[in-house]
Amino acid sequence: MDIKKEKLEIQNLEQRKLFVTGIGTEIGKTVCSAILVKHFKADYWKPIQSGDLHFSDSMKIKKWVGENVIIHPEKYRLKLAASPHQSAFEEGILINSNDFKLPETQNNLIVEGAGGLMVPISEDEFIIDLIEKLNLPVALVVRNYLGCINHTLLSLMILKQRNIKLEYLILNGSFPWDTERIICKNIQQETKIIRIPEVEKITIESITKQLEKI
Repeated sequence: MDIKKEKLEIQNLEQRKLFVTGIGTEIGKTVCSAILVKHFKADYWKPIQSGDLHFSDSMKIKKWVGENVIIHPEKYRLKLAASPHQSAFEEGILINSNDFKLPETQNNLIVEGAGGLMVPISEDEFIIDLIEKLNLPVALVVRNYLGCINHTLLSLMILKQRNIKLEYLILNGSFPWDTERIICKNIQQETKIIRIPEVEKITIESITKQLEKI
């Protein structure tokens, strides 16, 4: 047997790929992605960037993780800070999940979505359709706010309906015990829970400090 081929097959089996999504917008997906990138020594890919092109999520990862991190270029860089389908429409672009292909790498890979699972990327497709297309397990980021239980359970429900594996549930920030209890009792047994304390100032040092929480 070809030893080089055998080593490559073993490496591919051990390769970790995750799609980081959330129960909504502005809940800390990029901070959590930075922590996961650091933990897994992974590459980073943001398939769709809508708005904030002057300081994109890819730029934030580079700043928070370090210059040596490999950042794969976005498939779409859209000017308007809005849902991808709206941003794309403003620029005369039609996004299709078939347009996306995972970057070629032998490293671990963290992929970060836009907003939550049901954020539309076109008239007919949503972020969850992109996750299915890429065939990746999910890390779901949850933050405490009024309504977060409802949004979390709905996210868990649709992931289960689509048979998408929830690899990690990330509790970002502090939670009342009753809120955390209801959320955690509704995940599958094999799902791992990561608790990330509030990060007041995001730096390379503060991101590195969070690695002990994983």
